Amino acid sequence: MIGYSFYVYIVTNPEKTVLYTGMTNDLVRRLQEHHESRGQPKKFAGRYYCHRLVYWEHHRYIHNAISREKEIIGGGRRKKN
Repeated sequence: MIGYSFYVYIVTNPEKTVLYTGMTNDLVRRLQEHHESRGQPKKFAGRYYCHRLVYWEHHRYIHNAISREKEIIGGGRRKKN
């Protein structure tokens, strides 16, 4: 059986005032995309300069990663901290 990798992650801005939660199958590439989008007002992470990784977790199955991402997003800021 082939092993898959999915990541749920949280990035923040340099001042650590904004949190962005996402899910990807290539964490390094996705972090690079966040870094390159800094200052782009049409993208949430770009608008708030969210590119610093503060948390990540690995999942083997995409449905587990999606469920976990929704759980984190629904938990609010207090739970994320």
